[in-house]
Amino acid sequence: MSVRESGGSTAATVRLSLRVTALCWVLVLLDGLDLFVYGATLPGVLADKGFGLTAVTGGTIGSLTTFGMMLGALSAGILTDRIGRRKIIITGVVVFSLAAAASAAAPAPPWFGAARFVAGVGLGGLLPSAIAMVMEYAPAWRRNLAVTTVMTAHQAGGALAGALGMTLVGSLGWRSVYWLGALLLVPVLPAIVFLLPESLTFLLAKGKTERAQAIADRHAVALAAFAPEPAEDKRGGLRGLFTPSVRLTTVLFWIASFAGLLLVYGVNTWLPTMMRGSGYNLGSAISFLLVINLGGIAGMLVAGRLADRFGARPVAITWFALTAGGVGLLAVHLPLVVTYLVVFLTGAWLFSAQTLIYAAVGAYYPADSRATALGWVSGVGRLGAVFGPWLGGVLVASGLSTLGFLVFAVAGLLGAAMVALIRRTAQARPVAQTV
Repeated sequence: MSVRESGGSTAATVRLSLRVTALCWVLVLLDGLDLFVYGATLPGVLADKGFGLTAVTGGTIGSLTTFGMMLGALSAGILTDRIGRRKIIITGVVVFSLAAAASAAAPAPPWFGAARFVAGVGLGGLLPSAIAMVMEYAPAWRRNLAVTTVMTAHQAGGALAGALGMTLVGSLGWRSVYWLGALLLVPVLPAIVFLLPESLTFLLAKGKTERAQAIADRHAVALAAFAPEPAEDKRGGLRGLFTPSVRLTTVLFWIASFAGLLLVYGVNTWLPTMMRGSGYNLGSAISFLLVINLGGIAGMLVAGRLADRFGARPVAITWFALTAGGVGLLAVHLPLVVTYLVVFLTGAWLFSAQTLIYAAVGAYYPADSRATALGWVSGVGRLGAVFGPWLGGVLVASGLSTLGFLVFAVAGLLGAAMVALIRRTAQARPVAQTV
């Protein structure tokens, strides 16, 4: 039994896990900033009459971004189980940062849409690879907390996007926010290249023991702590997602991820605009994006601890159901203070629910197909992320913002139902996870 499986760990192993988690946290922060900045700047882009963006086109561009994320996640999910997590992570950072610069310089909506599509490819490739990396370095007894901690960076990026939208769009214009996101590549890329190691679990699973031993020696950790879990079925990669023990679970995860990402990207793209359509002024409408992402940060930390204690699946069911209630309640025009509270709590449930899907996925697949599983759950889920912004744009353009909240609430119920069905699969069981 490895150190990971027994729950034990040396101080050096914990330090290395914290180091990888911190580096991936920064990367996911940039991922969240670049993704959610679109929703934060969208009111300003729509108000820029010289640019010529309409609400329907804005929804289409939001869907193009998430379509790019789908392609990036599906491709990276397979490639990272072949060539490694680190290369995919670095490539993703470079791609979405350069695309942010192209977004800032776009002369017209078609160019802007193309740049956002390319940004989506980079964003989609980075996230599942970073999650797989963090899971493989984290001790089993705090794996869920490690994943949710890293995903707080996604919401921190969203909160930062909201703050930048409120402070910079009015004074410097919407393009300034994209330029700032691109410039962050300058200090971040060298740090990642020199400080982020390849996954030891991945290297051992691929039989690259000498390279893994060299990294372990450099960081003074016991290589046995990162030994991949034995799998009953040795088929890895995409085929490993459809072995008899997990194929139904795979489909259920895909549908749940579709619902979760429809919520995440539909709400984040259109929340300020929908709240403005419900009678709030522009400043307070954008501030809701900041508040919902701050709620997401708090919710991640709570959800991670609960998931390590009770399991990711039951907490995900509860969180999806609560999300449905919170989003549905936003259809009612409440006093401003109460609305802020509802938005905060909805954020606490909404983003954690999707993250808990990722945490649960990692428990059902062995190391040689884990990143593929995460990539395809994320990638297939991007169909929901493509559909959500487009649907929000159609509803807003039709003056049906209130109906939009109810539609998103139904998506929350769908996510809860799919995750609840996972335990009914006869043979799908967590792999070397204390859940």
